[in-house]
Amino acid sequence: MKAVIINGGNSMTSRLTGIENEIKANLQAVGIAFNVIQVHQLPADDLITANYASDEIINHLSLVSEAEIIFVLTPIYKGSYSGILKTFLDLLPQKGLQNKIVIPVAIGGSIAHLLALEYSLKPVLSILGATTISSPIYIVDKQVQKLANGQFSLDVEAKDRIKSVWEAIYGSK
Repeated sequence: MKAVIINGGNSMTSRLTGIENEIKANLQAVGIAFNVIQVHQLPADDLITANYASDEIINHLSLVSEAEIIFVLTPIYKGSYSGILKTFLDLLPQKGLQNKIVIPVAIGGSIAHLLALEYSLKPVLSILGATTISSPIYIVDKQVQKLANGQFSLDVEAKDRIKSVWEAIYGSK
């Protein structure tokens, strides 16, 4: 079994990276191989112009194609998922998420943004062929602390939310 984490954040120092690290720990705990796609580190010209012929884009799209589990991580900005994430999702084939377990994961400023996953991200994932979309994981900014050493600390509730969704998915495999 393989997994891919698509991180639609804009920085490696974002709190979203702290959530990514927790997801990676859960995957490592059960021996699942995974790759991480940091969308903001892909060539901007290729993303913006939808350059399907770019070797780097082709390589990253193949990671998605080969995975059975896809984590889609995004910050919530102005009630929607990030434009950075959108540039990558636009490059996926029309049914690029078919027969995959897709787990939407977001971080936002308040619980009021939780519905952004339901109303903006999940419909796009469905259009891309995702038929198995898990319950979303939504974490509020204040639940992820940046530490002085550059690491992150998630509060117990955030860790439990990630673990609960992961166990529901992994337990079904």
